Amino acid sequence: MFYGQAEGTGYDIIDKRFNACLVGHARIERLWTGARWLEGPAWFAGGRYLVCSDIPNNRMLRFDETDGSVSVFRQPANNSNGNTVDAQGRLLTCEHLGRRVTRTEHDGSITVIADRHKGKRFNSPNDLVVKSDGSVWFTDPDYGILIDYEGGRADSEINACHVYRADPATGDVTVVADDFVKPNGIAFSPDEKHLYIADTGASHNPKGPKHIRRFEVRSDGKSLGKTSVFAQCTAGLFDGFRFDRDGRLWTSAADGVHCYEPGGALIGKLKIPELVANVTFGGTKQNRLFICGTTSLYSCYLAVNGCKLG
Repeated sequence: MFYGQAEGTGYDIIDKRFNACLVGHARIERLWTGARWLEGPAWFAGGRYLVCSDIPNNRMLRFDETDGSVSVFRQPANNSNGNTVDAQGRLLTCEHLGRRVTRTEHDGSITVIADRHKGKRFNSPNDLVVKSDGSVWFTDPDYGILIDYEGGRADSEINACHVYRADPATGDVTVVADDFVKPNGIAFSPDEKHLYIADTGASHNPKGPKHIRRFEVRSDGKSLGKTSVFAQCTAGLFDGFRFDRDGRLWTSAADGVHCYEPGGALIGKLKIPELVANVTFGGTKQNRLFICGTTSLYSCYLAVNGCKLG
């Protein structure tokens, strides 16, 4: 395992408040390299391992914190993208090629959570989060059907890119947001009163959105209310992101990981020499941020703790 500072990494302190997030002598480590487009990190506390997706290579990888090894978790993997963990410690996955959201049971069997809305297949589910009531919220842009590199080229049956909620009791799938160009990363605030969703519409249209939106979660816990733009990306596009326990948002960007205060101020960056796709908190104390760069897996110990697993 690599314990020194990875070449090309470092800290960019934009606001002095970022100093409180850092461990003075801790460095950003490159744990492994060899992917084509690394995505969807999810931490499994019981086994002290991380699962992530190498989308173009159609495989899922497993990083073992106990010995630093990386192995193939699943291949083929239906060009899996986003992953997370539910309250029962099960893996939930967005599949580009399968055009569905699945759950891996403790015995290894696969359960389909959602693959259609009103009889029409999804585009290519991208990222997801599990709310405390067990509902699964996920984004469905069309990246996995545009070309064959990260899925399978196909026409959209829905002809739109929405955000959905799958009910834990009935399995019913409902649209919770229908005004996105390309909805991408998704996460609840620590108190679940707000849902944050990235829109990466600028990936295929220079005038498209490249921001994270903040939604109020209505009192029914099943629908969204008022929305506003939380942050505009200053380097490339936002993708996946997670929150720490104090409500700071840690998000991927073109030059590394950007950290935002709950009020929306950008206070600092973890500099990574590759385009970053996604992050998650892990480690035995949830104080280790795992970072999926384009080809490599990085990590950094911080003076903050993630708000939840996955």
